[in-house]
Amino acid sequence: MAREANVKRTTNETDISLKLELDGSGTSSIDTGIGFFDHMLSGFARHGFFDLELKAAGDLVVDGHHTIEDTGIVLGTAIKKALGDKKGIRRYGSCILPMDETLVLCAVDLSGRPYLSFDADFTAERVGYMETEMVKEFFYAVSYKAKMNLHIKVLSGSNNHHIIEGMFKAVARALDEASQTDERITGILSTKGSL
Repeated sequence: MAREANVKRTTNETDISLKLELDGSGTSSIDTGIGFFDHMLSGFARHGFFDLELKAAGDLVVDGHHTIEDTGIVLGTAIKKALGDKKGIRRYGSCILPMDETLVLCAVDLSGRPYLSFDADFTAERVGYMETEMVKEFFYAVSYKAKMNLHIKVLSGSNNHHIIEGMFKAVARALDEASQTDERITGILSTKGSL
């Protein structure tokens, strides 16, 4: 059975439609109106082998906050829906990803309990038209709507573009690992019997 989800969310600030397939090939069609954010989401899809279609219209005349945060809400919701009952999934995933001078650690637990640990500093207010402070807000929204533990730690790095891109790719790879099924797992990988 295909592990996919379609999510639409409309508010006074944003109108977002998203389709996610967990077991894809990494293809994407993304338009948020924020070029650097589109680039990051394309990398997320490619390196996680997720098929992702996303169209977001937001109040960019204000700033990118609502568009980026609400995209995180919609993506997190789609991840949770696509995972279904979580039977047979590995649950945990991790990645230490190098990108030139940058090294990013990411660990994921699809536990059903939302939590974000985010350890990173930026030296620029924005990259392209994306505010760097919105990176944490995006991953916070994803983690809470997907109901997963998400730990992101920058181990080294100085280029803001590389740091952010390293994060998106590391999260993608860790999530891909955590969401994969394993034939050794019968039912749910938890002593509680549920996630």
